[in-house]
Amino acid sequence: MIGLPVLIELVLVWFPAVASIGLSFGSWNGVGGVDKIKWVGATNFENVVQVDPNFWPALQHNLIWLVFLAVIATPLGILLAVLLDREFAGSRLLQSIFFMPVMFSLALIGVIWQLVFSPEQGLINGAFGTSVDWFGDPSINIWAALVAASWKHIGYIMILYLAGLKGVDPSLREAAALDGATASQTFFRVVFPAMRPINVVVVVITVIEALRAFDIVWIINKGTNGLQLLSTMIVTNSGAAGRVGYASALAVILLVVALVPIVSYLSQAFKENR
Repeated sequence: MIGLPVLIELVLVWFPAVASIGLSFGSWNGVGGVDKIKWVGATNFENVVQVDPNFWPALQHNLIWLVFLAVIATPLGILLAVLLDREFAGSRLLQSIFFMPVMFSLALIGVIWQLVFSPEQGLINGAFGTSVDWFGDPSINIWAALVAASWKHIGYIMILYLAGLKGVDPSLREAAALDGATASQTFFRVVFPAMRPINVVVVVITVIEALRAFDIVWIINKGTNGLQLLSTMIVTNSGAAGRVGYASALAVILLVVALVPIVSYLSQAFKENR
């Protein structure tokens, strides 16, 4: 029964990943067979790190994206889940409103926020009487893009934690209340640790969402002028540029950057479960 899913996983996930690692050590324009590949060793990695002026800004932006989602957007999603879990009048409507952006593609979200941040007729500048070019100014456009990305991420995290909160044994809260614990003590010392499976999923999702960020910045300015990301560099180099080996080296670096926090957190979580 698991043969077909395993085969699909191997073909669609593991084969491209292993092929990218192999291609990162070659020079190939993507045309012709594998016999056209010229093996260059670690030259692609050396050029990425030492020559490409976009690499370090892109890596910095990816790390900023990760920290922003982890420190601001994810906690806001958790806060919304805790507040809306109290089943007050209108809570279901608010849940639907906050979840709605999750159903939108990031490309559509980018278009919506382009209208909001428009320098001439945008909602923000209109409300405050300013004329800031939110997406055009390279010193602030990364933060404007992060606000747009968080709009969707917060709703996603909220719905995951709402499901987790429904699954927590009510007797745990009752026991904490009998012991005199406050609401915040009950959440952080009883409820939050009881949702360990959800916490693991959220950490993995947050890291993946941060490092695969692409759609919004591509809609804004194709990942240039202060919005360089590793994902946009991969697309730029593997597309019309025909630098498949170079783009594969960037993909391998992005894979390593993603694996470090995920493996570290999962190792710690599994160690505590023993």
